[in-house]
Amino acid sequence: MKRIDDKTIWITGASSGIGEALAYELSKLGCFLVISARNREQLLMVKNKCTYPDRIHVFPLDLADYSKMEENVRRVISEVKQIDMLINNAGISQRSLIIETELDVYKKLMDINYLGTVALTKALLPYFIKQGNGHFVTVTSLMGKFGSPFRSGYCGAKHALHGFFDVLRMEHEKDGIQVTLICPGFVNTKVAINALTGSGESQLSNDTATEKGMDPTIFAKKMIKAIRHQKFEAYIGKKEVMGVYLKRLIPKLLHSVVLKSNVR
Repeated sequence: MKRIDDKTIWITGASSGIGEALAYELSKLGCFLVISARNREQLLMVKNKCTYPDRIHVFPLDLADYSKMEENVRRVISEVKQIDMLINNAGISQRSLIIETELDVYKKLMDINYLGTVALTKALLPYFIKQGNGHFVTVTSLMGKFGSPFRSGYCGAKHALHGFFDVLRMEHEKDGIQVTLICPGFVNTKVAINALTGSGESQLSNDTATEKGMDPTIFAKKMIKAIRHQKFEAYIGKKEVMGVYLKRLIPKLLHSVVLKSNVR
């Protein structure tokens, strides 16, 4: 089992939802944390609520501005000296039919969910190679394993993350680098409220499935357990997790089940 209570861990998307819950749970374990998101004030609020705020370093970051990732990584390394684990958690969802979705919306979803994550990972990779170890933990989604209506661009970006990080694991296992993909089902966060519509505006409303989803604190604890066990992939949710196995074994049945649920 992997020891993480003395590690320095960088969490993106740490100002709310899963990232915020992870910050609290990892702080309880005594980890040194770098927490990132776009909003500094929200990050400071999270820091002050952590068990050991003196072990929390706030570093605002916009994943969409991925041209600056090498510079951002240099700054973080100079400030905290070492990173043992990067938790790629930041992202944005979507709620719109393909026919109604502007191409710019797909670009934004790829810029944030895929290219921003890839750019940050690539910028940190040489440091992990140099120190002879490192762990990339990427929060994708069950939508990275199968699809659902109203989420075409989100599914595409999450599927792409699986392809990239599976290859990263293969290419750099020899360098002592580990990769874990975390696939959440429904978690009770603001992900639906912040989801992009076809025009690129935020949806600004929740949905029943998300409201009834797993509590973020429970999710964070399960995620930390998966990290400790160095899993390649972990599917965390309620009955929606079965979709992964239906996709593999009976894809036509999954197709029918998802269409009947029609969860927007």
